[in-house]
Amino acid sequence: MTIERAVPAFAGFMILLSVALTHWVSPYFVWLTVFVGANLFQFAFTKFCPAALVFKVTELKSAGQS
Repeated sequence: MTIERAVPAFAGFMILLSVALTHWVSPYFVWLTVFVGANLFQFAFTKFCPAALVFKVTELKSAGQS
C-alpha cells in the first residue's frame, strides 16, 4: 500500500469510527468528525497531511517510489 492510498483509507476509517462513537458513546465525538473533515479540507489546498507524516515513519512508499 502506498501513502497516497493509506491516507484516504485512514481518514475514512476515522470518520466511520467517530460516527459510531458519536452514536453509541457521546455526542461530543462529533468533534472528531469535524477535525478529520477540516484536515481533509486543508489538505486539498496545502497538500500537507499529518497522517502522511506518520505513514512515512512507518516506511510506506510513495506512489512515485519503487
